[in-house]
Amino acid sequence: MRHIFIILFLLLIGAKSSAFQTNLVDNVYHIEDSVLIKTRDGAFISAIIVRKKDNDKPQPVILQFTIYARSRDIKSVKEAADKGYVGVMAYTRGKRFSPDEVTPYEYDGRDAYDVIDWISHQAWCNGKIGMYGGSYNGFSQWAATKQMHPALKTIVPYVANRPGMGLPMENNVFLNANYEWAFYVSNNKYLDTLVGNNRTRWRAMQNKWWESGVAYRKIDSLEGTPNKYLQRWLQHPAYDKYWQDMVPYKDEFAHINIPVLSIDGYYNDSQISGLYYVKEHYKYNKNANHYLIIGPYSHFGAQKGGEAVLQGYQVDSVALINTKQITYQWLDYILKDGKKPEILKDKINYEVMGANEWKHVPSLEKMSNNYLQLYLTNIKAGKDYQQLTQRKPSKQAYLSQEVDLADRTTSNNDYYPDPIIRKELDKSNGFFFLSDPFKKTISIAGAFSGEIKASINKKDMDIGVVLYEVMPNGEFFELSYFLGRASYAKDITSRNLLTPNKIEGIPFSNTRLVSRQLSKGSRLLVVLNIDKNSFAQINYGTGKDVSDETIADAKEPLKIKWYNDSFIKVPIWK
Repeated sequence: MRHIFIILFLLLIGAKSSAFQTNLVDNVYHIEDSVLIKTRDGAFISAIIVRKKDNDKPQPVILQFTIYARSRDIKSVKEAADKGYVGVMAYTRGKRFSPDEVTPYEYDGRDAYDVIDWISHQAWCNGKIGMYGGSYNGFSQWAATKQMHPALKTIVPYVANRPGMGLPMENNVFLNANYEWAFYVSNNKYLDTLVGNNRTRWRAMQNKWWESGVAYRKIDSLEGTPNKYLQRWLQHPAYDKYWQDMVPYKDEFAHINIPVLSIDGYYNDSQISGLYYVKEHYKYNKNANHYLIIGPYSHFGAQKGGEAVLQGYQVDSVALINTKQITYQWLDYILKDGKKPEILKDKINYEVMGANEWKHVPSLEKMSNNYLQLYLTNIKAGKDYQQLTQRKPSKQAYLSQEVDLADRTTSNNDYYPDPIIRKELDKSNGFFFLSDPFKKTISIAGAFSGEIKASINKKDMDIGVVLYEVMPNGEFFELSYFLGRASYAKDITSRNLLTPNKIEGIPFSNTRLVSRQLSKGSRLLVVLNIDKNSFAQINYGTGKDVSDETIADAKEPLKIKWYNDSFIKVPIWK
């Protein structure tokens, strides 16, 4: 009832931007933990504001904007105050004390703008606002730049999400990995940890869907709990206006003229989201003042400076950094004319795995000074392998693969890098293309790309391409991978079905950036396969919306001819 009276009061005064707060008693901090900020469209954003009592002068403000409402948030906001800022934590509409419906992604850009505007008019703000945070908090920072507010002076996004391309789908393939996330963030005003941590429940649902063969759109019916956000997202299998409206798109990046520091990881699940912003910012704003730190980090590891052992891999000691310390050094640099963080010796700062060193270059393109173009040939290279060679085959030929999409006794495309280093790979399906050993040390630096030439008997397929280093001891070190839908390969905003039995070029480039020094005697291995497993939609190839296809659409097996002029391009530093 208390919140209802608050809202009625705000509606009566009719202010364009209003706030209600209660002040908690604290000997060190002035804390306003129940602030409600009214947006232009009449919603309310819940916020916490913390200032040091011994400083009553206007100060720069550090804003975090998130959907993750937790009791521990006050600690993070106090930390900003301790470092000479006003700390503000604001939440997606509907969270904490906001009376509105929780709606992930859709309103955060506009709401963040309104929060920034409100902050900029407060007596305790000196007109300079910076933002930082990871994952969803990284997304919300970029959402805030879609309409730049003059008071926003810098952002520091870690492993930033990009709705529609990373979560809930990757290269137009819907994934099951975050199915429960919508319940976790929307079931209550804080977080439903019981639901979010119930891996047994969600794995059982995933397996039940896989075994039943029902349409992907009915996956929540099988589980028994409607997932309204998934259903909304499934209406947009292309990267259409629905997704484009959430973050800067194309030339909207041109007006982002504030300094940006992005932090990401080679093994961050959402890396293709985070680096999208980096690439597009540079593409559309040639003078972008944008720095990147990237190394052997996972999604959570990048937000805390790395992990000594990452998915079984002992990372280089130099890769372990202090993300929070670097963040505040950057904020001091921009908002207080402080010293630039020592690690930022150039725009792109990346750790070379295996070399135990950081390198610094002015652009992503400058990470490499050459590339290997390697062809996926039909020539045998031992029992389990085909040759991966720099020489383009003189005569066109192909490898045949047949996949029964109705068969639930087998699955295809084991691409996820956990563990990063394996002693063996499952070679029961797909094709494995192996290069000659390197005669000297060489470094991979960048994101691999390529083009698959293929013909199929259906109208579509989902493809997996995984890149490994085969080390001299015979173990497999996963470097990067691609997962994507063939019909969106040329344009993620519009579906273009394949013509059955016609040879088509399927380009791919949205892969994960990585840097690693390969030793003498190492080889490169490319694994090419169809994606068919319980972790993502199954594309039966009819040309219908994949979310509506069922196991009954499998009919005859998918028959693929992989042509030997298919290739990958691997950026290297010689």
